[in-house]
Amino acid sequence: MSHPSINAERLLARIGELGAIGRDDRGQLTRLAASDAEKLGRDRLVGWIEAAGLDVAVDRIGNIFGIWSNRDNAEQLPLILGSHIDTVINAGIYDGCYGVLAALEVIETLKEQGSISERPIVVAAFTNEEGVRYAPDMLGSLVHVGGLAVEAALATLGTDGTTLGSELVRIGYAGSVEPGSLKPHAYVELHIEQGPVLEREATTIGAVENLQGISWQRVTIDGVANHAGTTPMAMRCDAGLAAARVGLFLREHIARSNAPSVATIGTMRFEPNAINVIPSRAVFTVDLRDPDEDRLRMLEAALSDFLRRLEQEEHVKISVERLARFEPVIFDSAIVEAIEVSATARGLRSRRMTSGAGHDAQMIARIAPAAMIFVPSRNGISHNPREHTDPADLVAGANVLLDVATRLVGSR
Repeated sequence: MSHPSINAERLLARIGELGAIGRDDRGQLTRLAASDAEKLGRDRLVGWIEAAGLDVAVDRIGNIFGIWSNRDNAEQLPLILGSHIDTVINAGIYDGCYGVLAALEVIETLKEQGSISERPIVVAAFTNEEGVRYAPDMLGSLVHVGGLAVEAALATLGTDGTTLGSELVRIGYAGSVEPGSLKPHAYVELHIEQGPVLEREATTIGAVENLQGISWQRVTIDGVANHAGTTPMAMRCDAGLAAARVGLFLREHIARSNAPSVATIGTMRFEPNAINVIPSRAVFTVDLRDPDEDRLRMLEAALSDFLRRLEQEEHVKISVERLARFEPVIFDSAIVEAIEVSATARGLRSRRMTSGAGHDAQMIARIAPAAMIFVPSRNGISHNPREHTDPADLVAGANVLLDVATRLVGSR
């Protein structure tokens, strides 16, 4: 049995074309949110949306929407498909961009096939998903669902001292539409896995049924600077040693629990940062994740208890700042099942999965049924120029998205 298919050549060409925007003289791709490079990417995307005959709307936080509707379905809540086009520093070309461009391709395919949709379909590109220049990540979708006031988001201070609102004005993407006014009937996000599971299991489609909760904290440990050669080990207040013990504790605690929890100390800074001086201060971040809220809370509590003991044992002072906290997300079971049905009908192997990374879908799931489709990432690499997904898998994922969208909008 044959199935309608997207225009593979058009999709792959656009992925390559967008992936060339934002490269420096060394060839590195960086399109941070609301930067000059991202403006060029936004301009290209909007050009494609307009060429497809869709209406373009930009809201006050800079989220871009391409809307396909008609007189008969305009009053219905839309199906939204999408992701983001901002990147990390020295990025690959698929993260986020693939989901946006595949969404546009699905709409174009349905239009070209003369399909009649019972509700509008929208391609969305959410602002600042990566959170590299402005924190928190997934900011555009968070504002869209009412999790952060738009004025507070626009006032967000970037790593370069700019504010998000002023930069959106500067690049011409401070829209007039009120965030959240486009309420979804459902949301589906197609994405590369950013992990090794699908490739390792020779599976093409991941039907993502849940997404890990995330807890970000900044820990500051204050000790006493002293001479590295003359201070006996037992008489030190060593902030660096205390910081090292935190990393070891997290690794051993999770190993003993036999849970799927993960913990990462991603940044660390010492003061005075000299080879022959005992650190007087260590400042580092802790990233905790688990798909179960109770386990995530238990992990947070275990870390808190350990830090209190550590103060006494190492004679240091410890303070903790909460940077971000997102609860785990359970995606819509009917959409997850539709993904599996499509994969089976197309002869593609699929499996249910947990997303270890944060995505705009977790925000939209607060207000509408949502789910995600994953396709394999070579060697599990992402946020890296070596990020790669085979073209056949990219096309397969887009075709599954086409099937799911067709079912969700009652297209005929």
